[in-house]
Parts: sequence; C-alpha cells; structure tokens
Amino acid sequence: MEMDTVNAWLTVYGIRILGAVVILVLGIWLSKLLTKLLRKILSSRNVEPTLIGFTSNLAYSGLLVFVIIAALNQVGFQTTSLIAVIGAAGLAIGLTLQSSLSNFAAGVMMTIFKPFKAGDFIEGGGTAGVVEQILIFSTQLRTGDNKTVIVPNGSLLSGNIVNYSTKDTRRLDLVIGVGYDDDIRKVKEVLLDIIAAEDRFLKDPAPVVAVLELADSSVNFAFRPWVKGSDYWPTYFDTLETIKLRFDEAGISIPYPQSDVHMIPVPADKPAA
Repeated sequence: MEMDTVNAWLTVYGIRILGAVVILVLGIWLSKLLTKLLRKILSSRNVEPTLIGFTSNLAYSGLLVFVIIAALNQVGFQTTSLIAVIGAAGLAIGLTLQSSLSNFAAGVMMTIFKPFKAGDFIEGGGTAGVVEQILIFSTQLRTGDNKTVIVPNGSLLSGNIVNYSTKDTRRLDLVIGVGYDDDIRKVKEVLLDIIAAEDRFLKDPAPVVAVLELADSSVNFAFRPWVKGSDYWPTYFDTLETIKLRFDEAGISIPYPQSDVHMIPVPADKPAA
C-alpha cells in the first residue's frame, strides 16, 4: 500500500516536473524568438542600436520572469505571493526611477516617430543647437558657441520641438523701423532694391515688404524674403548691415525710442510742489 502511494506521488510530481521542464524549454525558445522579432522590427525602423539592445534585453528579461513563474506554478509552488512581491518591487523601483523611466519612454517615442535626427538644428527643452546624439535617456546638442548640452528626453518630448532643418527654405523675418518724417514709398523702394540685388533671396516664394505697424516712435516695415536654410544666418547678418548702409545713403532715419517731456513753468510767487 505504501509502495503504491509512493509510486502515485512520484508519478504525479514526475508529470508536474516534466511539464515544468517543457514550459521552461518552450518558454525560453519562444522568448528568444519574440526578442529576435522585436530586434528586427526596431532595426527596420532605423532605431538607435543602443536602444535596440536595451529594449530587447528588457523584453527578454520580462518574458523569462513570466516563464519561470509559469514553470514554478506547474510544479506546485504557490506563486501568488511571489507575484505580489515582484509587483511590489516593480512598483517601488518604478517610483524610484520615475524620472529615468520617463526619459527612457520619451527616447523610445522619439526614435520611433523621429521628430528630428542627428545633424538637425532644433529648439526644445529650453535650449537650441545641432543634434549630435540621440541616446536612451537624453539627447546631446551642440550650441552655436560650440557648447555641449545634454537634454533629458522627457524634457524634449513634454514641450514643443522646433526643427529648423526639416525644410529646405526659411523666411527671413525682420522688422525695420523708420521715422514718421521719412517717405515710406522711398523706404519700400530701397528695401525692394536690396532684395533684388541679393542673389541668395529666392524668387519663389515671393518676398514681402509692407507696412507692419504704426508704432509709438517709428513706422515698422515687415521685411520677409525667403532663403535656403543653409544661407539663413549669413544672409541675416549681411542684410542687416546692408539695410543700415543703404538707409544712411538715402537719408532714411532709424529712430530709437524717445519721449516728449513737457516742462510746466511754476510762478515765482508759488512754491514748487
């Protein structure tokens, strides 16, 4: 009788152990297969290699934990408490690394949707510069004065990102103020002549020169020609210099803010307040 009980016990637990081994082997094989598939999908989207490796390893580790729990459950271990402990540990780690996980998630989103790429000039996260590297948790920018700025990916994705490199052309937006005593028809003629003489200004889209505002101390003109993106800053600086020189030649004034002060005489027999 005791031998039959032992044989029955060995049979039951032998089947459970065999089932656990099968679950473990198949689970590891399937985990590797899914991880390999994930790598292919990320590679086809030209995701950063570092991010592919990190994401794949993270996915593989998560799948292995699931497989091990399933195998232990098959043997007969009470995995409910284990799952609760793992869940609590995961929650604690998640709360501790909330900022890092946010940056990681933002890095994944940026590599998938690609709002910018290495070499683009962008503005975001409170700074502007050329993108040098897009890493897992941060993006490395090079500013115009050759400083390296590391911007957390979460800061970039949580705000507006201005990408100046996605379009081939840019509009030069200048506000040119002249005096109220100047002939605005002459001013417009000079500004249009400056545009016509500059080869870097594009004919299409057509430039705009028009009165923008009658301000407190000046008549402001909108000066809006189009240039190639690579010519923007050289043309910007040269145009400002040319406008000043041409205005000086034409006798057109560029006023500065000023106020009229009216002096009220006080009678001699009346003390000043």
